[in-house]
Amino acid sequence: MPWNEVGTPTPVSDRGGGPGRSTAHASHTAEAQQPERSGARVIEARGSYDMDSIKPLADALDAAAREYPMVILDASGVTFADSSFLNLLILAHQAGPLRVVAPSQPVRRLCEITGVDQLLDIRGTIDETAHS
Repeated sequence: MPWNEVGTPTPVSDRGGGPGRSTAHASHTAEAQQPERSGARVIEARGSYDMDSIKPLADALDAAAREYPMVILDASGVTFADSSFLNLLILAHQAGPLRVVAPSQPVRRLCEITGVDQLLDIRGTIDETAHS
């Protein structure tokens, strides 16, 4: 079973469609802006990530990890991230080399509060990451 099917949240509704579900953090995208950089796949995450919106990013990270020896996640455009995002980062890290680049304030705070910043390889820029 692929790593992204084990332990990743499964959406229970489509983008907050159920009663009492908020859609405030429902926007998201995951794009491979730079197909390859020094042998690594660069994934650019933009928007908000929660249980209902994490799957496209999980799929992008999984596909990149299968094809490239290292995955670089540009997290500069993440405006909201919850435990679903954090769980995904940990699973991706366990699957193979993952470097998180330029995390936004919400991502940086989430990683610091949980101590995951001590586990993940967090870098300032893609250039700094690709050349080390």
